[in-house]
Amino acid sequence: MGDREDSPNKCLLNVANKNGLIYEGGTTVGMLRVMSRRGDDRVTWDEQKVLAGDPEATAAVREAERIFSQERAKGATAFRVEPGKPTQRIEQFDSTAEQIVLVPRVVGG
Repeated sequence: MGDREDSPNKCLLNVANKNGLIYEGGTTVGMLRVMSRRGDDRVTWDEQKVLAGDPEATAAVREAERIFSQERAKGATAFRVEPGKPTQRIEQFDSTAEQIVLVPRVVGG
């Protein structure tokens, strides 16, 4: 699927991304978002492929776990975000989350 402006799925995908979900043929893709002054960095993985043992999907989850641990060690706060549910603060990485947002520690002065 390309980035064509006239793609009939373009609007659907944009709405799904705003909610932290990407729908690809009926599968849900998890996402880790790390906020920064540049915007946000994202790591995504397909939960179905992880469960099936796909090496690329497994590597993406490992990378997301590594980033999660690294940012938490620096003092970042993590939130599990799911459409239609209250945002939940979390302490440990959850590969089944639809979206995890990491917010860096704010340093005042």
